[in-house]
Amino acid sequence: MARSVLKADHFQNEQAAFAYVEARLWPNGPVCPHCGETERIGALKGKTTRPGLYKCYACKKPFTVRIGTIFEDSHLPLHLWLQVIHLMCASKKGIATRQIQRMLNSSMKTAWFLGHRIRLAMAPASDVGPLGGPGKTIEADDMEMGRSKKTRRPVGFRRSTHNVKVLSLVERGGEVRSVTLDHRGVGARLRELAHQDSRLVTDMGTPFKFQGFAKHETVDHHKFEWARGDVHTNTLEGFFSIFKRGIVGVYQHVDSKHFDRYLAEFDFRQNTRVKLGINDRERAEIALKGMTGKRLTYETTQSEARA
Repeated sequence: MARSVLKADHFQNEQAAFAYVEARLWPNGPVCPHCGETERIGALKGKTTRPGLYKCYACKKPFTVRIGTIFEDSHLPLHLWLQVIHLMCASKKGIATRQIQRMLNSSMKTAWFLGHRIRLAMAPASDVGPLGGPGKTIEADDMEMGRSKKTRRPVGFRRSTHNVKVLSLVERGGEVRSVTLDHRGVGARLRELAHQDSRLVTDMGTPFKFQGFAKHETVDHHKFEWARGDVHTNTLEGFFSIFKRGIVGVYQHVDSKHFDRYLAEFDFRQNTRVKLGINDRERAEIALKGMTGKRLTYETTQSEARA
């Protein structure tokens, strides 16, 4: 018999939601976010006490599992957070801010900020190393988010200089990592993200020439060469296809200041896809475990948009 996954207790009940999050962020029991204490902690269970409240008897401060995570400083109930996290992880091309707004019956500001916090949790840690290494193969390709040939302006109009350029890399058998390109260009970002001892596979694009990798093989798309043995960029072409459909068909407009966050969202789903044996529930749990130590204030996001 069919049953909605959103009928699960942690999507409907606040107490169950706190228990669900605590089990994943505190697998060995509560940890005080103020002093790191793990022993002298007690749950507060008064009639007027809010759900999930603990007190640390080392530093005398109360706390919940929200502290130190993307849930902090949010008035939205935790079970609604979990619903949106699941939907963002289960939707192959994302879910629009307006759709979240209608689903939660909230303001657009709440829905927009909610999505950005979750994308922050999906982003890789700041201390991740470069992709590849000796004996490993990396595909690299770039793309530009702009007008298609079918919707291009007539001859006489200047070409837009505000299109966002993206560089993506994938380690064969490993993860995808994407970044927006800045004044440093493809070469600098490529050397920053990929190990120089890797075997690099690209197309014949000029930015990929003479980058100093141990081995560099190419395919020539201008000659309709898409693959030569295992020399191809088809993995990234498929990723770009999904990404472009998500941006154009779901999000419709993305400010360049926030583009890296949307890339992190699509990278995350690509790196935890069903083909790797990860289902929607497991993907949401992986996203949840990445929320500790990451905070994003609404004021910060607004200042970035105005910059």
